[in-house]
Amino acid sequence: MGLHLWGRLSSINVRKVVLCAQWLGLALPRTDAGMAHGVVDTPGYRALNPNGLVPLLQDGDFALWESNAIVRHLCAREGRGYPADLRQRADADRWMDWQQTTLNRAGGPAFVQWIRTPAERRDHAAIEASVRATEPLLDWLDAHLAQRAFMAGTEATMADFPIVCELHRWFGLPQPRRARPHLDRYFEHWLAQPCSRGVLDLPLQ
Repeated sequence: MGLHLWGRLSSINVRKVVLCAQWLGLALPRTDAGMAHGVVDTPGYRALNPNGLVPLLQDGDFALWESNAIVRHLCAREGRGYPADLRQRADADRWMDWQQTTLNRAGGPAFVQWIRTPAERRDHAAIEASVRATEPLLDWLDAHLAQRAFMAGTEATMADFPIVCELHRWFGLPQPRRARPHLDRYFEHWLAQPCSRGVLDLPLQ
């Protein structure tokens, strides 16, 4: 058995992995799983991923869950995007962790309210709180990208896939967005890449 990915593309965590794989030029067969697709509560799936979440990567007889760990694994496996320099690798790791622990937590509530909640049940106070939490983080990212082309230096690394997928989700929400030249340049670069097709051009669900 070669590579196989389980997960629906409506998941930001699945999108990270698919974007990374396409950038690496990997053929990565994928089976829809999670939410309406089911699968994740079956005994076979839970044996591989006790969390019952997506994505799940199978690499031969090796099963790996947690999206950022999967991105790291694929980049290291292919020898691209996984920095050899320990400090640059730690920098890339830092931004990957920050996306999951800080940026995602700040922006997630607005996404849930706008996209996953019926209009009549939408909590606009939760949206406003999410915007207040996220806007300073985007200012920080804009300042960071004023000094470099990519998250961890002059070339793309594993750090970029979680960040750009988070931006795709935030920028796709039906709410005002302030221009940030460096962040906008960064996002437009990724939108123009062939690897973004079928990932960053999809509507939010």
